[in-house]
Amino acid sequence: MLGIRPMLVPLSEADGLFFDIRYATPDNLAGYPIYRRPRALLVPEARMALLHARDLAAALGLRLLVFDAFRPVEAQWALWHAVEDKRFVADPRLGGVHPRGVAVDLTLADPGGTALPMGTGFDATEEASAHGTLSLPAEALRNRAILLGIMTAAGWDHYRLEWWHYQLHDPRRYPPLSASAVPDGPM
Repeated sequence: MLGIRPMLVPLSEADGLFFDIRYATPDNLAGYPIYRRPRALLVPEARMALLHARDLAAALGLRLLVFDAFRPVEAQWALWHAVEDKRFVADPRLGGVHPRGVAVDLTLADPGGTALPMGTGFDATEEASAHGTLSLPAEALRNRAILLGIMTAAGWDHYRLEWWHYQLHDPRRYPPLSASAVPDGPM
């Protein structure tokens, strides 16, 4: 697939997902909106894997709450400059995985859309955000384990330092994309 410009497809509430696109608000690591519009996009293969995860979550009476998906290279640069601990943001010169449309940041929610406790917030750049951390309440550890199990069973890989981040295996098959790749205009 390398060399082929992948198509990005939108995710919506009609897909049975909840959304809190943080980078379209000031409630994110940069402290200001990075996206003009709250949109979640993925390449078709990633979208299908996410919908499989949605079905696995639904079988447990849970829903998925999406914080971020495709992130244009321009937005990756904004985060690169905003985050001090570079373990929590990919170097945009190397492309990262969000700019390829094959990564999603998300959490579990109850049927009404309330996020389940995960021990730290989304995008918390601290050691307690890592998978395998034991210094959290049992409920948060259980919720993280359920999310990890759902996403892994649906074909996703995880980033060990961020309980919320999942990506397709072999993401470098897809090229990084800029804001011009967004259907219906930039994010």
